[in-house]
Amino acid sequence: MDIIKKYFPDLTPLQVQQFEQLLLLYRDWNQKINVISRKDIDNLYERHVLHSLAIAKLYNFLPGAEVLDLGTGGGFPGIPLAIFFPETQFMLIDGTGKKIRVVEEVKTALGLKNVRAKQVRAEELKQRFDFVISRAVTQLDKLITWSFRLLKKKHQHAIPNGLITLKGGNVHTEIKALPRKEYVEIEPISNFFEEGFFEEKFVVYVQG
Repeated sequence: MDIIKKYFPDLTPLQVQQFEQLLLLYRDWNQKINVISRKDIDNLYERHVLHSLAIAKLYNFLPGAEVLDLGTGGGFPGIPLAIFFPETQFMLIDGTGKKIRVVEEVKTALGLKNVRAKQVRAEELKQRFDFVISRAVTQLDKLITWSFRLLKKKHQHAIPNGLITLKGGNVHTEIKALPRKEYVEIEPISNFFEEGFFEEKFVVYVQG
């Protein structure tokens, strides 16, 4: 938990308490349903929570904004970001019912009123959002296809509505494969988190 406080020293007591609960909750659920790699659970705060919060280092979701976490798995990046932005509404979706069950249980245990979880495919959603976020889901071109039709037309943030995704080392190849009309911003996470895990990891924004 110290690693979260290191980079986000201004958390409220409630946020600190919620982040502190995550390890016990995910350890417990991981024994029943494997949502995080067994060898990775001890690195939950660095490799899952802090990694998710890389988005918060670059983008500020406004109160009342609606954000979709596409392919949330066990709740990343959606759960950490919902703790960080308590007045922003998050919908977390995944095609696997067991994973959504974990998200529901974690959400309830933390008392997160700004999170909804649903077992549904992106193609089936009708609702629209200010931003779509994701982590380690699929190639950028596919993410864009799924995400852009789900974006609201009206913009209320400093940047236009779009896709914000956490990507690994092959991201430059994925960006080159996109149509030239796509506006893309890429930020190395190592610019603001010094741990070795974040080398060759990026936050990618694609304008919708």
